[in-house]
Amino acid sequence: MSDPAVVLDDLRSESEEVDRLVATLDDAGWATPTPAPGWTIAHQIAHLAWTDRAALLAATDADAFAAETEKALADPGGFVDQGAEEGAALPPAELLAQWREVRERLQDVLRAAPPGSRFPWYGPPMSALSMGTARLMETWAHGQDIADALGVVRRPTARLRHVAWIGLRARDYAYLVRGLTPPAAPFRIELTGPDGEQWAYGPEDAAQRITGPALDFCLLVTQRVHRADTALVAHGGDAEQWLDIAQAFAGPAGPGRTPKEG
Repeated sequence: MSDPAVVLDDLRSESEEVDRLVATLDDAGWATPTPAPGWTIAHQIAHLAWTDRAALLAATDADAFAAETEKALADPGGFVDQGAEEGAALPPAELLAQWREVRERLQDVLRAAPPGSRFPWYGPPMSALSMGTARLMETWAHGQDIADALGVVRRPTARLRHVAWIGLRARDYAYLVRGLTPPAAPFRIELTGPDGEQWAYGPEDAAQRITGPALDFCLLVTQRVHRADTALVAHGGDAEQWLDIAQAFAGPAGPGRTPKEG
């Protein structure tokens, strides 16, 4: 996927799907706990708004974003939680309006970015394509938390291919953030998409491979499911290790989810 417009179209669709999950909730609904400890649905939307705002700042004012990065480095976990807490304290209608506004402003900026543009981020710098993909991945992941909190089963879509792609691209980061040395050789990922289509990433002759459902892979790399609750299969020792530590998002290594009972 090399066209930022395609990714940004999918990001808009993903955001609208999450928006529909929360748009009609009353105050009690916004206060519903989600699988993320201590986070309600309001926290989830507040975090999306906060991160979209950070991406907008990175794409429009690199110096101001550098100052924000210094704050994040001083307190990685608390910095993220503070943004979510502040947003969640707003009236739900105001919070939702803020998210809608900032995500559309980010769309405009990324679509207008000249080819070859690179934006700073909390991990490696990103192109408009990568930034859009990262926002889609995070929107989908937090949307999953909201859906789980509401007992809603979302229909998987082909937009998962973006989440799978960034999950593989972030392979080395998952090692480095844990103080580990990434494997030297690339991996092969072979996934079955929502409609039975086959998605493949990485060289065909790679010795280390992951196979299984695309939805399971995306849930795993966003740490929305424990590996034991997936149908993913690792072929090779390095692939086995990676499935235990994979994360598609920048920031500290997350604790992941516990296995489901039974």
